[in-house]
Amino acid sequence: MFNTLMILLADAAGSGTPPAGGTPQGGGGLFDNPIIFLALPGIALFYILFLRPMRKQEQERAALLTAIKKNDKIITHSGIYGTVVSVSEKEDEIVVRVDDNVRLKMVKNSIMRNLTNEEAAKEAKAAKGAKDAKPAAAPASTAVTTKEGGA
Repeated sequence: MFNTLMILLADAAGSGTPPAGGTPQGGGGLFDNPIIFLALPGIALFYILFLRPMRKQEQERAALLTAIKKNDKIITHSGIYGTVVSVSEKEDEIVVRVDDNVRLKMVKNSIMRNLTNEEAAKEAKAAKGAKDAKPAAAPASTAVTTKEGGA
């Protein structure tokens, strides 16, 4: 496959030897190579599909770790549920209470989710949805009325 690619590149760029007449035929410009027209959209597509989402995910993760405070309910990457007892800003460590007499000291990067923040965001979204929703109008009556006295 590599050899085929090299042959195609050599053909696109020209062989470099002048034809039998002795004078080289002109051309061979930058835009004569079709690979450039494929590479540029490929690079743009790679950026849009991979690099931008990864950068956004890294920013969300950094925001999660900096927003951790005492009494937050969390889940670690290992699946341990706990409540934050203390946060050390200098050493990048936290102490998590797992049970009544069980406390674990761990690094902040071991936190996967902050349940307290997720619950607050869910409540805020529900409140906003209830506020934005218009009250439903009373449905029109679907009762069938009949005339009395025969008809």
